Amino acid sequence: MSKRQEKLMSLVAAKGLHNSSGDNKILAKELLQAGMHGICFSLFEEGQRPGAKITEKQIRRRLEILKPHTRWIRTFSCTEGNELIPPLAKEYGINTLVGAWLNDDTETNTREIEGLINLAKQGYVDIAAVGNEVLYRKELTEEQLIGYIDKVKLAIPGTPVGYVDAYYEFTERPALADACEVILANCYPFWEGCHIDYSFLYMKEMYQQALRAANGKRVIITETGWPSEGGAFEGAEASMNNYLKYFTNAQQWSRSEDIEMFYFSSFDESWKTGDEGDVGAYWGLWDKNEKPKF
Repeated sequence: MSKRQEKLMSLVAAKGLHNSSGDNKILAKELLQAGMHGICFSLFEEGQRPGAKITEKQIRRRLEILKPHTRWIRTFSCTEGNELIPPLAKEYGINTLVGAWLNDDTETNTREIEGLINLAKQGYVDIAAVGNEVLYRKELTEEQLIGYIDKVKLAIPGTPVGYVDAYYEFTERPALADACEVILANCYPFWEGCHIDYSFLYMKEMYQQALRAANGKRVIITETGWPSEGGAFEGAEASMNNYLKYFTNAQQWSRSEDIEMFYFSSFDESWKTGDEGDVGAYWGLWDKNEKPKF
């Protein structure tokens, strides 16, 4: 451990888990500057949404912002400009967890799977994710999904292949856990209505449940986070202070316990309000104008 890391951990221990907004802002800044394991890459600028024309320039600009703060990025698709992200990330020395976006459209899925395989064969994929919450959305059956996973495993031996969904899906679907070479679990206390005071302990229990389902396989938290504004969901309230508390707790745990975690998300994206309500636009560590929130 470096002297900078030792100093950071001393600061973490001194401040504890429940502090003022000002204290949490200072600690959050220190943690971000020290560097995270991973972060989910937010592609779309203000006014864009899936299907928009994506430029290499905007990807490079955002990668340059993220590069000092993370060792890994996670992407969600291999089409519509998303396929440009992994090669550029490699150029910046960032590791990649690359996702193929699956839904109930066979043609779309074929393009996504082919894109993922092609990127992996070119050396741009460190971990391959075949689908994201497609079972949660009920757009594919478990059998269909496992068929896609098996196809990708066969095509890119040597690259770990998994599927991203809520942590409990792997407990409820042992055949899915068996098919995955790595368990990619989303852990969101906010979306289960958990009060901020209990969120950190609940997130750790989510991770432990995924570990039990994995039966010794590698487990990665592929998404976790807290919105900085936008209202409440049951007992979970979106606010800047809660956002800072959750970020600092999650990052200090990830660092101290060597947990592989991808924080959600890098930049605020206004288009997400349609699916998630007002809070959908406020999960980023940087705002929609690419300015840091703390």
